[in-house]
Amino acid sequence: MLFLDRLQNFVSGLGTAKDKKVGNTFIFTPIDPQQLVAMHRSDWMGRKVVDIIPDDMTREWREWKADEAVVEAIEKVERAPQINIQAKVNEAMQLARLRGGSLMIIGVDAGDPSEELVLERVGKDALKYVHVLSRDQVSFTDINRDITSPYYGEPMMWRFTSSAGTTVDIHPSRVIRFVGAPILDKSSAGDDVWGDSVLQIVYDALQNAASTQEHTASLIPEAKTDVIYMPGLSEVLRNPVTTQQLTERFTYANTMKSMFNMLLLEGNGGTGENAQGEKWEQKTISFSQFPELLRQYLQVASGAADIPMVRFLQDAPSGLGSNGEITLKNYYDRIGADQRNKLSPALWRFDEICIRSATGKRDPKIYYEWAPLYSQTEKERAEVFKINAEAARAIVGSGTGQELITREAVSKALISRIEEDGNLPGLAAAVEKFGSIEENEPTDEELAAAATAQRAKASKVTRMQAAANDAAPRTLYVRRDVLNAAEIIAWAKGQGFKTTLPADDLHVTITFSRTPVDWMEMGSTWEDEVKIPRGGARLMEKFGEARVLLFNSNMLRWRHDEMVDKGASWDHPEYQPHITISYDPDTPDLADVEPYQGEIVLGPEVFEEVKENWQSGIREA
Repeated sequence: MLFLDRLQNFVSGLGTAKDKKVGNTFIFTPIDPQQLVAMHRSDWMGRKVVDIIPDDMTREWREWKADEAVVEAIEKVERAPQINIQAKVNEAMQLARLRGGSLMIIGVDAGDPSEELVLERVGKDALKYVHVLSRDQVSFTDINRDITSPYYGEPMMWRFTSSAGTTVDIHPSRVIRFVGAPILDKSSAGDDVWGDSVLQIVYDALQNAASTQEHTASLIPEAKTDVIYMPGLSEVLRNPVTTQQLTERFTYANTMKSMFNMLLLEGNGGTGENAQGEKWEQKTISFSQFPELLRQYLQVASGAADIPMVRFLQDAPSGLGSNGEITLKNYYDRIGADQRNKLSPALWRFDEICIRSATGKRDPKIYYEWAPLYSQTEKERAEVFKINAEAARAIVGSGTGQELITREAVSKALISRIEEDGNLPGLAAAVEKFGSIEENEPTDEELAAAATAQRAKASKVTRMQAAANDAAPRTLYVRRDVLNAAEIIAWAKGQGFKTTLPADDLHVTITFSRTPVDWMEMGSTWEDEVKIPRGGARLMEKFGEARVLLFNSNMLRWRHDEMVDKGASWDHPEYQPHITISYDPDTPDLADVEPYQGEIVLGPEVFEEVKENWQSGIREA
């Protein structure tokens, strides 16, 4: 007797032939390719399911680790118009997800395309092009079943036939194959080298979500309906003449309702059983539960696509305890794992060819890392920097010589970590140029002089702290002066400004607090000098009578917000970093001025009390 490993109940019929679930079976019905293309072209959810993950996997791309000249050479090859590998990989992955597979053909000037590519023969400038083809554009010969071959499981030869009938055979060593949803059952897949479309498994979920939206939209015109009860309606409708008269009558009644917001009907004015004549009522549809229903269907669709709702809909979740940021970070962590475990192995052939084509050889020290998808804010990076520095200080200790780890070892590790985090780019190069701590050990005389200076500095700080403790809160004006003001003035004169503020007056205001505050509570900045990189969002605007250059800086915004949080006032709705260029009314039309795009270098913070008559000191040159 065969016993099935499942729960049965002969009274209720659970698990027996009477159980309705016994008839449930899973079947596989391939979706027609034309239907897949139609979903991608006409349905926004279908397009998102196909495009989002390739977009995220290629959005930030990767960072090569080598000498600066080598990195520039490799990136130049990658960005060449006929290569453009970042966009080509994105396109190939989207095609694979839509149709189940795609190819990237690597054009290398090393032998015939039908011959196996020997990497050692790839020289400088050998990489010529990269083409992306859908599975429908290529065919292939027999599958390689030699288990000892590096091309096991791939076609012996890929074949492309042009519209003119010309056939080109391409060896698999010159091809990168992308697969959509892999088919794990190789016995049922036959000799096919492709997978399924990712839309195959989400088809029902997308259809349900789309139909729910369509049905809900179709109910909106029916949300409010007028219903009129008319005695003897059936008798009236038997006669075409009276039917026409009835139609005209209620058409006119509806017109009056639209014009005068009233409906005119026949009746004696009675109520209940005494009412005679026509009766009107209005029926409405409640949509209170529809938003939640629509969201549930969308949630099922995003779950089927393995894309979180916060990314699928570009909408943060709401409600108690919701945290879209954590969900999005976990999603980006998974994308990063797919980049390392799936995309990197797929790109191995291209990378080997690209490095040789860019440098003429293959240096084994050259490698890359995927750029992070989740970027830290300036404040978070500063906090990480502080934590790392304090941890290093704790490991080293007081420098008595009893440490288990030397200061030099910790210093090298900290320098590496700081560069990896991107907090102080170029630090390792600076150390290599100017020397590390152990290479610049001070002499006994220098140590004695430093100790004397330190004692004097400590005494001065003590006096300043005592004075600060006795000082009352004061108004506060904080600015950073522009150190490369000459460059900005030269740009302004080139744009038609006849006069500008002098170089020693160009600055960026951080705080202008008329409310008195304790200066010692305002904290301190991490850097005495701030460099705003070239480019980015730059605008010319008019603030009152001032013509100003607007730019973005997260660090300045964070510093301003920090002071406001500690009690400083700000007389404007928001804070926007800017440099005042001129107050001269005879200036060129700002719409015709091309904003300054160069680097902006700012000096240390300057604390002063607010001067209410500051405008009287404005001068221009």
